[in-house]
Amino acid sequence: MTSLPELTFADVVQPAWNVAPRVRALVTTRNGGVSAPPFGRWHDGADEPGGLNLGMKSGDDPAAVAANRARLLALAGVSEAAWLAQVHGARIVGAQEALREAQASGAPPQADASVTDRAGIACVVMVADCMPVLISDEAGRAVGAAHAGWRGLAAGIIEQTAARVAELAGGEASALRAYLRPCIGPQSFEVGPDVRDAFLHAAVAGERDATASAFVAHPRNAGKYLADLPALARLRLQRLGVTRIAGGDLCTVTDRERFYSYRRDRETGRMAALIWLDDGAQTLGD
Repeated sequence: MTSLPELTFADVVQPAWNVAPRVRALVTTRNGGVSAPPFGRWHDGADEPGGLNLGMKSGDDPAAVAANRARLLALAGVSEAAWLAQVHGARIVGAQEALREAQASGAPPQADASVTDRAGIACVVMVADCMPVLISDEAGRAVGAAHAGWRGLAAGIIEQTAARVAELAGGEASALRAYLRPCIGPQSFEVGPDVRDAFLHAAVAGERDATASAFVAHPRNAGKYLADLPALARLRLQRLGVTRIAGGDLCTVTDRERFYSYRRDRETGRMAALIWLDDGAQTLGD
C-alpha cells in the first residue's frame, strides 16, 4: 500500500461556487487511495490498485478504507469528520452530535445529513450514485451536507438540511448557496412509476409540471422512466428561494475513469463529499 501515489488535489473535485473564503469543500473520485480491485482505480480499461474507497461496509479491506479516510482528512487539513451510517432517510444531526454518538456507541449514527457552525469539523456524506448536496450560507457562518438518493430527496432531506443551516447561520434559506455533487445522470437513472408518483404526490402548487418533466419515458423499457435527479433537487431548493445552485452536470455511471457507480458495477466503492469551516488563511489546494 505504501508504494501507491499519495492523494492530491488532482484526484478530487473542488466545487466551483461563490462561497465565503472560510467555507471549504471537496468531492472525492475513485482515485488516490490504496484499495485493490474491485474497489480500485480504473486505468487503461482495467481496475487497478489505488482506489480511494471510503465505505466501511462496501466489502473492502477495512484497513484499506481506514487508510483512505486518513489520506482524505490529511488532504483536507481537518482532524475530525462526522461520518454517518446512511439509511436513505431524512434524519439530520449536528456534526458535533454525530461525533459524540460515534464515540459513545462505537458506530456512526444513522442519519443522512449533518450540519455545523463550528470550524474544523467536516460534514461528510458518502455515495456511489446518489447525490450529495453541499450547503452554505452567504457569509459562511454554517454549512451542511445531505445524502440525497431519491427516497431522501422525496422525503425532504434537502429542505430540512437547508433549514437547519439557515437556523445555525441566523439567516434566511433564500440566502443559501448549494452545490450538487456528481451523481447518476438523467440518461442512466432508470426508475419505475412508483418513483415518479412519489415526487408528483409531494410536489407543491406550481411544481407539478416541472416535476413531471424531470421524468422522461424510457425509449426501450415500457413503463419505465429516466429520472433527472439534479433537476428534482433544484426544484426542492428553489422551493425555499435558493437560486445560487452549482454543479449537477457530472454522471457517475458514464465516467468510469473517475467515479464509482453501484448502478454500473454493483460491487464497488464509495466516494465522499465534505464541507467544513476553516478560519485559517491558507487557500485550499495551495
